[in-house]
Parts: sequence; C-alpha cells; structure tokens
Amino acid sequence: MGVVFKFFMPFVLLFCVQTVYGVDLTKKEIETYLTGEYNRSFDYNIGIAAVGGIELNEICTFKSGVLYKKGADTSDINSFFGGGYSPFSKIPLSFSLLYIYNGLPEYKTNSHSILPFMSLNTKRAGVSIGPNFKFTSFLEETAIYEFIISSLIYFNFINNETLRIGISAGNFSEFYARNIGAYSMCVNAGIRLNDNLLLINELEFLQSGADGFLSTFFGLALRGGVKFTW
Repeated sequence: MGVVFKFFMPFVLLFCVQTVYGVDLTKKEIETYLTGEYNRSFDYNIGIAAVGGIELNEICTFKSGVLYKKGADTSDINSFFGGGYSPFSKIPLSFSLLYIYNGLPEYKTNSHSILPFMSLNTKRAGVSIGPNFKFTSFLEETAIYEFIISSLIYFNFINNETLRIGISAGNFSEFYARNIGAYSMCVNAGIRLNDNLLLINELEFLQSGADGFLSTFFGLALRGGVKFTW
C-alpha cells in the first residue's frame, strides 16, 4: 500500500497546483508493461510495472512509477519519482532529479537513491550523467552510503512517426541505479499505432564486474507493453 501511495500522491499534489494556479497541463502519459527476467542471483522472475507522467507548460515534467517482480522465493518492489526542467527552447538540454526505491522484503534489504543528472537528448542520440547518492540497508542495519557516477547513452537507428529502433547502455534507469561496474545494454523498439498509442518492447542484457576489468554476464530481461499519450 505504501508503494502505491508514493506513486499516486505526487500526481494528486500536482493536479491541485495546476487547478489553483492555472498552470497549463501540456502533456499526459500512462504506461504499463510486463517483464520476464533471469539473473544469477534469483534465477527467474516475472513482473508488472505502471508508470505515469505529466508535462507543465512544455518546460517541466514529472514522472512516477511502481514495479513489482516475483520469483520462486523472493519478491522485488521498486518505485521512483522524478522531475525534469528544460529551460531552453532550441537546445535539447534538461536538468532532472530522480528518487528511486528498491526493496527485497524477504532479505529485509532496502535501497534509496537520489540522483540529480543532466541530459542532452536528440531524436537520434543522447546522453545523461550525474551523481548517485545511494543509501542501502541490509537486514535492517544502519544504512551504508555510496557515491556513484551514473550515466546512460542511447542511439536510435530508426526514429520516425511510426517506428523507433535503438540501443542504449548505462548503469541507471527509472527503476534502478546500479553500481558503476553493473551496467546494462538494451535493444529497444517502439511501434506507434496512432497519435496516442505506442507499443514498447525492450531486450536488456545485464552485466557485472566491469569496474574490475572483467565483464560477467549477470542476467537477461524482456519487456513488452503499451504507452498512451494525450
């Protein structure tokens, strides 16, 4: 219940601000997808995610989501909330702040990441980079603090009104902010059915150990879902 509350409350507050102060709500989107994953820690698991976002005055964006995954003996609870600010109309540069929660209830492990980053995103390619202030608690003990440089790059081979196919690589996403040597490589595609509906698919290869000059295959994830924008 607490994770669901974290997902919906930011949008309730933003709706109140928009109503009282007359801020223009220029874009809204909701997204849901199913995921199947294999990794070397917990073997196989399946999950479902729900994500929602809004844009204000074509300058500020707010986005939040929850992801629940279940394996044979473990469950994986994740959520995020973030906001972005794009002050330049002719330069695709934005400044963002992202909060990520990751929890493994059976292991009494909780992780909180606060990640301010800047992004340069174009239709063809883009890059995001920033520091990750991460606090992790194992077995309800005192949290361990880590400072990690997080980055993400992408390149789209095809990106038009009906089809997008691209690749990306990095050590953070909306739901996860990993260590510098635990990165992933993704092949992703989006098929636009109409002005509002987009089919999304992603194949992710998880790696580990690159910071020790040895890259090890850690896991594989496949995701598929839909995004509705209006």
